[in-house]
Amino acid sequence: MKLMRIGAAGAERPVVRVDDATFVDVSDITDTYGEAFFGSGGLARVRAAVEERVASGQVQRFAGERVGAPIARPHQILCIGLNYSDHAAETGATVPAEPVLFTKSPNTLIGPDDDVRIPRGSTKTDWEVELGIVIGARTSYLDSPEAARDVIAGFCVVNDVSERAFQMERSGQWSKGKSAETFNPAGPWLVTTDEIPDVLALPMWLEVNGIRRQDGTTANMIFDPYVVVHHLSQFMVLEPGDLINTGTPAGVGLGMKPPTFLAPGDVMTLGIEGLGSQRQTVLPPR
Repeated sequence: MKLMRIGAAGAERPVVRVDDATFVDVSDITDTYGEAFFGSGGLARVRAAVEERVASGQVQRFAGERVGAPIARPHQILCIGLNYSDHAAETGATVPAEPVLFTKSPNTLIGPDDDVRIPRGSTKTDWEVELGIVIGARTSYLDSPEAARDVIAGFCVVNDVSERAFQMERSGQWSKGKSAETFNPAGPWLVTTDEIPDVLALPMWLEVNGIRRQDGTTANMIFDPYVVVHHLSQFMVLEPGDLINTGTPAGVGLGMKPPTFLAPGDVMTLGIEGLGSQRQTVLPPR
């Protein structure tokens, strides 16, 4: 299934995408895709309802509605840094021995085509196309990476927008460079795991103003999604609906020679095969 939330910001309703033109409304089953939904067998309920409604012709046509993030605001957005060998090389970083963890404020979450705003004082706002993992069950102390397969609800496209000066030149944790408003576009949909035969064989890309900047594949991940979820579960409780950004391939602005960053009016387009695409216009600071 492809879970979507459509409508005005703060008033999105849950639907399931059938194809490019149509969807099934499931707002009578759940008010949103969040902790309560994922933690109470919501995927199974929605799947049964969608199969029945598609068979009986109960589908609706998209009519230009805004697309929101496919999940409601999660308890936490966890991020894995330096998780692609080519990205580590372009930034001059050593390939890590275990996943590098930082957090991102949950209120950074926005829709896939919402505007991204450069924060005040920024000189180095950067782009990062990433595979997002959505957790489907309360999880801790998993026995193995294989066991992580059973607690993942699905995957989505995310843009882990970053302010490099805040992240790397202001001391402290990376989170300062990751948590400005609008810094986590997600979607357009959450694809359930049964629709992705091999999550480590997905081409991914990002363009700025029509120029290809990132052209990678999830095959280059150092720590795959199952290793990541198993690893994190040893240190914290993962809640249903939590989002994990799994790292970006080479081609970020920081790695260019000379480094190149976003400016007001720039347009980012990005996507991952099978998971959809995004488009954001960059706005100046407030």
